[in-house]
Amino acid sequence: MIIGVPKEITGGEKRVAVVPDTVVRMSKKGFSFLVQKGAGYEASFTDEMYEKAGAKIAENAEEVFSNADVIVKVQKPEFNSDLNKHEIDLIKKGNLLITFMYSLHYTELAIQCAKAGVNVISMDAIPRTTLAQKMDALSSQANLAGYKSVIIGANALGKIFPLMMTAAGTISPAKVVIMGAGVAGLQAIGTAKRLGAIVEVSDIRPQVKEEVESLGGRFIMVETDESMQDAGGYAKEASEEFLKKQKELIFKHVTEADLVITTALVPGRKSPVLVTEEMVKNMKPGSVIVDIAVEFGGNCELSERGKVVEKYGVKIFGEDNLASKIAVNASEVYSKNIMNLIEHISDKEANLQLKLEDKIVKGSLICYNGEIVHERTKSQINN
Repeated sequence: MIIGVPKEITGGEKRVAVVPDTVVRMSKKGFSFLVQKGAGYEASFTDEMYEKAGAKIAENAEEVFSNADVIVKVQKPEFNSDLNKHEIDLIKKGNLLITFMYSLHYTELAIQCAKAGVNVISMDAIPRTTLAQKMDALSSQANLAGYKSVIIGANALGKIFPLMMTAAGTISPAKVVIMGAGVAGLQAIGTAKRLGAIVEVSDIRPQVKEEVESLGGRFIMVETDESMQDAGGYAKEASEEFLKKQKELIFKHVTEADLVITTALVPGRKSPVLVTEEMVKNMKPGSVIVDIAVEFGGNCELSERGKVVEKYGVKIFGEDNLASKIAVNASEVYSKNIMNLIEHISDKEANLQLKLEDKIVKGSLICYNGEIVHERTKSQINN
């Protein structure tokens, strides 16, 4: 099996899908690698490092796409302006693409892949099970994004995080409010606490209260009779009534915060607005908001994707690709996720074997043999 690693063409994307260490490990098991020239450069992995690891270097993307059996990427496929072709059209019919497709949000790409006969496994659709944990790229990337969100917020804030006793007096600790206690939110809690901040956390799922408190955060409880978590452990879309209760409760917490980090996502839906313009108006001058749900609409009413804006004296970071800002580590862990997945869907002779009855394959396979086979994606298209 030849695994192709093209250079990412999405603006601002510095990650690479496979790192040299993974090439070394998988080459020993019979896999071959074709890596586009410069593919790992932005993540500090040189062509020489890939060659030393056993990969072949391709001069351009077309060479990678036309010779590989499996294409592995970070970002969803898009139009390659240099080749004047869409990346989907570069993949040979019947071959496999492994990437973050986000097919519940970008259904048109799933349709396009099915029409082109490209088989697709989407890394964001990997089931959250014990067996699939080592392939869970959504969690590995969100973990790093949660860490980086705190660092960005701390750097932009005009005050320190910890309580500090000085000869000139006592400096009060910063107050951080985190919206959403998924993987990114939990990492943000731990990071902010290590830096010495007081951390308060809001999430629609009361099940996460214990995890929040184990990390030293104070949980902001919104009473509800509903189950706010789906079978996969993700937050469900909340009712308007619940969101209204939540906003009323957190208004005081948000407006007293020095830093607000929003991480709340609902698969296949627009991100819920948790921080309203009215809240921002009432925040302290110099406060900071880091909205990492901005790619899918954002949790802050005033955030703008990929931009830093200042509204009512508050800096608002619309960060849509935080993991890319830690490209070295993000690439390393993503590469391991990819390696574990490929090993899972291959036999001992390094031949691809997509067993449709396998739970991991069934949960993450979006397109197969010219059809969209992922049930949630099909439902999204039909709706």
